[in-house]
Amino acid sequence: MPPPANNASTDGYDLAFRLLLGVLGIVVPLSHLAWLSGNITAWATGHAWAPYQPTSALLHPDRLWPQAGETSLLIGARLVPIAALLALGAAAGVLFSRYKNRSGGRKKITGMAKPRDIEPLMAKAITAKARSLRPSLKDAKHIAAKDTGILLGNLQGTRHEVRMGYEDVAVAIMAPRSGKTTSLAIPSILAAPGPVLLTSNKAAGDAFTATLDARAKAGRTWSMDPQQIAHAARAMWWNPLAGATTLDGAGRLAGHFLAASVDASQQGDFWSKAGSNILSQLFLAAALDERPITDVMQWLAFPADRTPLDILRDHGFTAVAAQLKGTVEGPPETRDGIYETARQYAAALLNSEIAAWVTPQKDVAEFRPSEFVTSTDTLYLLSKDGGGGASALIAACADSVMRAATAQAERAGGRLDPPMLAILDEAANVCKISDLPDLYSHLGSRGIIPITILQSYRQGQKVWGDAGMDAMWSASTVKVIGSGIDDPDFADKLSRLIGDHDVETTSTSRSESGKSTSVSMRQERILPADAIRALPKGTALCFATGLRAAMLDLRPWYLEPGADELTAASARASKAITARAVAKHAPQQGDFGTAA
Repeated sequence: MPPPANNASTDGYDLAFRLLLGVLGIVVPLSHLAWLSGNITAWATGHAWAPYQPTSALLHPDRLWPQAGETSLLIGARLVPIAALLALGAAAGVLFSRYKNRSGGRKKITGMAKPRDIEPLMAKAITAKARSLRPSLKDAKHIAAKDTGILLGNLQGTRHEVRMGYEDVAVAIMAPRSGKTTSLAIPSILAAPGPVLLTSNKAAGDAFTATLDARAKAGRTWSMDPQQIAHAARAMWWNPLAGATTLDGAGRLAGHFLAASVDASQQGDFWSKAGSNILSQLFLAAALDERPITDVMQWLAFPADRTPLDILRDHGFTAVAAQLKGTVEGPPETRDGIYETARQYAAALLNSEIAAWVTPQKDVAEFRPSEFVTSTDTLYLLSKDGGGGASALIAACADSVMRAATAQAERAGGRLDPPMLAILDEAANVCKISDLPDLYSHLGSRGIIPITILQSYRQGQKVWGDAGMDAMWSASTVKVIGSGIDDPDFADKLSRLIGDHDVETTSTSRSESGKSTSVSMRQERILPADAIRALPKGTALCFATGLRAAMLDLRPWYLEPGADELTAASARASKAITARAVAKHAPQQGDFGTAA
């Protein structure tokens, strides 16, 4: 077969055409710059302005400006145009570099949301929504961006801010060091217009230290730290039995101790249910008689003590008293097993340092949720991972605040204004509220904005079960997915939610008659599962109800205006925590004898 001479000739033509375009891209602007610069030089030296002839200006400047000297033409029609062209090229390079940096230098993904696709989350729509949701803003001429909603980030590669409104409820699934604290929790707390609740398992170098000083300027800061993560002096106490004067309230409190001790898969067995029931009955008795919660531990130690039975009967809870009596007088093996289970759930109350945070203290302020939700105060709830009963108290306190906020919203006409922000960071470890998925269905409509932050979807399934986590995922009007998703099933689920798009495929074939090209369309995933797993740090996916999935560039607090002041304040707070820890654990004089 003879060689494909026609194909070689076609390729040569393509190369020549590209070279021609490149030459024109340099020669055309350079000739115009030479004509303009040469005329300016001629005018400056007192000579006439030449007619529009850019080609002659570049090739034969002496013909256009015959009176000008050779040096003037060299500078004006040669050196200056070349320098100007180089400067324009450098400026274009800088602008392009800034554009790439703004999008993290990442390739923009075809098929993801454009500004028009997520208009309800953009500035104009979110501001109009804020006016309708918050009566205090209805007549305001100008509304600050922070009052309209919570910043999630910028739409990738643009300056368009994406915000969730103050009627949205969110779930954020972000692995450690993917920006969940620096780009979501801290900025949200700093910009919150009303009361803020934060749960966390860290203090130094985290949301606690980064926001403590700033929130102190907005209102009072409360810190509940039963396990001394921040090593702060106890400056508050909270009564967990304040909401346990009804059977439902006592049952909710007991449920927090149950959830903190066993996973969702184990909460339905006989011993768990029975232990939780005993706790709820004893919590109810202690609350009705206005006793401290620590009295419950005494009753658990001595099942024969008739005090809780008498209290329940005196307050008209005869059926509850009968149930408690039946357990106490039942078979000893069953009774002892039930009581031992309840003791294990509430074991943290045996620790006097933990119990001091939930029992009346002289000269220490009492934290009252009903007053907190009408303020601009901040509540920091700190507990270690796997804190058992201590995390139960954290969850109970967070739950009591949200229930108080719901009651206040109903009294205020349906919504809190300003809204309350609840950042439930490390929720699966330190804030296991059993019915949180059910609460998600109505909290947003009350002006209570929860953002539950998890490290993985499976972490949520472990706490709330498959059905519970699915319910919370479905009820969330905003879902933020950060980098570090290593669950292949979840990544594939997200990929399917993002959807497919049409991709143009070009195929080329060669024959004796020459080269032919055909174009066809096929569908492929906008973002495959492996691409979701490999999301770069600093980016996140945003799923909002009824809108196309968007790719976001996160906005960490330390890159925002005023970051230097916040960094200094965070460093001071972290240093104070370290100093308190050192002082607490330093050996006292005489512990090791007298120094020589």
